[in-house]
Amino acid sequence: MATLPQGISETIPNTLKSKKSLCDMPLLPRRFERLKNVLNCRMANLTVLLEKVEKPHNLSAILRSCDAVGVLEAHAVSTTKKALTFNSTAQGSQKWVKLNEHNNIEIAAKSLKEKGFKLFGTNLGIDACDYRQCDFTGPTAFVLGAEKWGLSKAATELMDTALFIPMRGMVQSLNVSVAAATLLFEALRQREAAGIIPSDGEGIDKKLFKDRIFEWSYPQVADWCKEQGRKYPELNSKGEITEDLPRTLKLFY
Repeated sequence: MATLPQGISETIPNTLKSKKSLCDMPLLPRRFERLKNVLNCRMANLTVLLEKVEKPHNLSAILRSCDAVGVLEAHAVSTTKKALTFNSTAQGSQKWVKLNEHNNIEIAAKSLKEKGFKLFGTNLGIDACDYRQCDFTGPTAFVLGAEKWGLSKAATELMDTALFIPMRGMVQSLNVSVAAATLLFEALRQREAAGIIPSDGEGIDKKLFKDRIFEWSYPQVADWCKEQGRKYPELNSKGEITEDLPRTLKLFY
């Protein structure tokens, strides 16, 4: 059984250390299988791009919906210099859905379009389409703005398609997290109907799958490897680290 690299102990807070090293507390095979089964169903070609959605409750609820649907990563543009935060609404989903932060909407939109995504922005303009009439079976990014202001003019102009969710009440908008969930589950429904929901990892690039399963299994070791600029150690079929690493750290797991 492998242990952790020399020097990693300096990078982990004392509160995260325990009496047992990683080699004494291996990742349980059933836990590793659970992680693989979830990652096998992830979709790299479905995402959300949030513009100035900064309230912890809304961010948390949106990432929870992303996790439930099978979204691999989400994107956000924030006006604050502070790190985006989450609350208990997320139920830990921020660990399983990576949130990529961008400096502005132009950079975020360009990045997604270069990867082949079609941007669907929520908007009540006269050219907006009923979301149920849109095709979300291809690479899809739902772009949503903060409740109070909606999408900025700059964001609206960058969209490929404007869409709306029909309302029957006096208020003509949903909470942004509810709108995100509505759109994501419609995309899931369409993909299930088309028979294109991944089940064996085909929704993710193989190298990305390998990296992500390691990050999910050993997040602190993954962080250390990134800091050191080294590749992740190999895992065997049981999720154990196979590389013979120096035994120098007692790590909380």
